[in-house]
Amino acid sequence: MEFQVYRKLFYEERMKKYIPTIGLEIHAQLSTKSKMFCGCVNDPDEKRPNVNICPICTGQPGTLPVANKEAMLKILQVGVALGGKLADFTEFDRKHYFYPDIPKGYQISQYKHPLIEGGVLVGIDLTRIHLEEDTARSTHDRRGDTLVDFNRSGLPLMELVTEPQIKSGEKAAQVARELQLLLRYLGAGWANMEKGEMRVEANLSVSDSEKLGTKVEVKNLNSFKSVEKAIAYEIERHTEMLERGERIVQETRGWDEERLVTVSQRQKEESHDYRYFPEPDIPPFKLSEYEEFSLRAIRSTLPELPWERRERYIKNFNLSGEQAEVFVNSLHLSVFFEEVVGTISSDIKDSSKRAANYIVSDLLGLMKEDGVDTIPFSASRFAELITMIAEGELSSRGGKDILLYMYKGEEGSVIDIAKKYNLIQSSDDGEIRALVEEVIKENPQVVSDYKGGKESSLQFLVGQGMKKSKGSANPQLLKEILKELI
Repeated sequence: MEFQVYRKLFYEERMKKYIPTIGLEIHAQLSTKSKMFCGCVNDPDEKRPNVNICPICTGQPGTLPVANKEAMLKILQVGVALGGKLADFTEFDRKHYFYPDIPKGYQISQYKHPLIEGGVLVGIDLTRIHLEEDTARSTHDRRGDTLVDFNRSGLPLMELVTEPQIKSGEKAAQVARELQLLLRYLGAGWANMEKGEMRVEANLSVSDSEKLGTKVEVKNLNSFKSVEKAIAYEIERHTEMLERGERIVQETRGWDEERLVTVSQRQKEESHDYRYFPEPDIPPFKLSEYEEFSLRAIRSTLPELPWERRERYIKNFNLSGEQAEVFVNSLHLSVFFEEVVGTISSDIKDSSKRAANYIVSDLLGLMKEDGVDTIPFSASRFAELITMIAEGELSSRGGKDILLYMYKGEEGSVIDIAKKYNLIQSSDDGEIRALVEEVIKENPQVVSDYKGGKESSLQFLVGQGMKKSKGSANPQLLKEILKELI
């Protein structure tokens, strides 16, 4: 452990001398009904190989691609949400390279005239957002043979390119997370990284001056943790090589998840290596000729965006940043929370804050323990629970107990459950006063300690009183009477 601490400090000291510069290329499949240039079903979950295919997406000679309008609209939505500039003139290009999963020998993409230029995502400037087709999927069996499944070939694929302004793996992962959220809010795609629906590539260099160093690309990072770890590894690898006076080679590397290292794959290509030229089978588009592609029309289709919801929850509902993040990251929890708050009377003070506390700390904990994401009761029942706690009819402990009963399927109203299990909180002065007298009589030493200035003794006595009442006494009233009688 001492060696690891020393190594970390040594590495951090060296890092002050070097400047990492990172840009991201993020690919995300779009959730359209059909593929990008043909009518085949867009179903990334299809397990049977080579069923959603046709002559177009398998690259047969003589076929003609037709651009998917729905995919173009989804890209424009992403661009407008991020403050990018919509193209007036746009076209598709051929990007030439050979690989078994790309049967035409080229990929239809966009180069000089992307759909979106500019924009900002979590403080990072964007270069462009463009549209292209996905490749097929290659799998390698135990005998060393490679099999190709063309179900994925031709799926509409968004590529977002950032400016090289990122300085750490943590910031890179934040950019990717926020983009995933945006795609889900817009309904543009689910971007599940574990399914390959979103892939991150990092272009990274390290230099001891403001001038950029030699760039290395790390391909196909398929989790946010992988993004953080792979970038951290590459920064350290570059730093150590520069310290030794070694030359860094411009190349493409892959991330080995088991060994937690990057491995060299091939020499890095430049744009001229792909021999881009305009796709002759798809005419260019002048977007201003289409009303549905206008800025006004696209803006009218946008829902509340993740960062807008985050700000609203903190400002209007008085939630902490951590609580707001839970709801922003889970649409179904967010909908449930707003239904609960909308059901509770506006006269109930701090109802939104209290509801958020019970959802995030208690309900979500039960759901995670069972590995489920469904809530087994209605928002109105949960609102009834929060209201009874706020009005002092239930103690915090009693509220948690009833929540557990509800979660496990107990039927009936909250007040019926509370009565059934004797959880209604008592605020009867006479009952609590008698109970306090018993507690004082049974704990003379603790009472003496409290009189001597030991404040924690009072909380012990309150606990004893709550125990005697089986959780039904109002703890605040119990505490006040204890102070009075002592």
